[in-house]
Amino acid sequence: MDLSVYDSAGLPDLLPLYYRRLFPFYQYYRWLSYGGVVKNYFVHREFSFTLKDDIYVRYQSFNNQSELEKEMQKMNPYKIDIGAVYSHKPSMHNSVKSGTFQAQEKELVFDIDMTDYDDVRRCCSSADICNKCWTLMTIAMRILDRALADDFGFRHRLWVYSGRRGVHCWVCDEAARKLSQAERSAVAEYLSVVKGGEETIKKVQLFDPIHPFIKKSIMVVEKYFEQYALVGQDILENKQNWDKVLALVPEVVRELAQKDFQKARTSVERWEKLKKCLNAPVCNNHTGNDVKKGTAKEIMLQYCYPRLDVNVSKGVNHLLKSPFSVHPKTGRISVPIDFKKLDQFDPFAVPTISLLCSELDNVNIKEDQDSPGDEEPEVKRRTRDYKRTSLAPYVKVFEQFLDKLDQSRKGELLLKSDLKREF
Repeated sequence: MDLSVYDSAGLPDLLPLYYRRLFPFYQYYRWLSYGGVVKNYFVHREFSFTLKDDIYVRYQSFNNQSELEKEMQKMNPYKIDIGAVYSHKPSMHNSVKSGTFQAQEKELVFDIDMTDYDDVRRCCSSADICNKCWTLMTIAMRILDRALADDFGFRHRLWVYSGRRGVHCWVCDEAARKLSQAERSAVAEYLSVVKGGEETIKKVQLFDPIHPFIKKSIMVVEKYFEQYALVGQDILENKQNWDKVLALVPEVVRELAQKDFQKARTSVERWEKLKKCLNAPVCNNHTGNDVKKGTAKEIMLQYCYPRLDVNVSKGVNHLLKSPFSVHPKTGRISVPIDFKKLDQFDPFAVPTISLLCSELDNVNIKEDQDSPGDEEPEVKRRTRDYKRTSLAPYVKVFEQFLDKLDQSRKGELLLKSDLKREF
């Protein structure tokens, strides 16, 4: 069997090796215990495991890293989800007094799934993705990350590839973790611009003056729009496709554009003609000037703006797939994304569990040949194992994120102690 080629049937054989030798437990525990500043923070955290044949085990909780490791190596979950920090140990949820078991804190999280863009992407549909439509995820991350940092002041944002067709964001600032359901809903609502279900044709409505957040989002979209939408997706290629776009403009503009589109050859040319139509004097009597000015922007946002699953962000007790979980369908690891190299991120280059196990195998064979008979202590070897595989750069991105969290926490503690001394 070639371990570098993923086959879901081989997952039961690969998961024990992954959890025993590759999963970054030390960094993972370091993240979820947040420096151990709050007693029982890790102990009261819910973990959920999906086992073989879709057996779902909720309300798992662990006293420490060692206990978590042992249980994961015993159960070998196909999927790991992380939930809230509760008032009591989640594993005791059935034995505490009714009504007292409450979700208290959790990272503010966002879930963006490519299937929510099916009405505006032409290259793929459903669970399929390609490098063309992945640009939508890049745009989504750029827009949301800027807003979370500049508009809300959140400093610790961990972006993670889901392993298949989307991305997740974990906002880990203390202020974000303490947000109430109403406050989370307000943040999600602020960030939602594309609204309406399948039956809604026009999903973006702009009003004058345009909000500064939306203006900045449009600036991000503009950088990608021509190459992504007009060239890559060719959204004005033929009548069937341009009719979808023209359904979003006032009727008088639609009639003008239909004639002009016949004379043009490419989506880029047709887009320029559409913008001219929107500014044509003949339209002044039929449409409000403000509407016309914003129409091109509305189209760009409808085709490119992030589509959030707001329910994931609103609920404190909502579960979200864990970083470093394995996607059972693709075998790809759910890895942290290096935001500094966002435009270079390639979901198809993310290692599969098969590849990692194969790399580990090759390292072991070489070591046996180089030093037969030498035994290395299990713990020491395990800490180095992921470094010998394609997982190493992704764990490094995670460690850099954790270092910033640590520095920030130390800075806050120093500030508090200085303020105490002053009083």
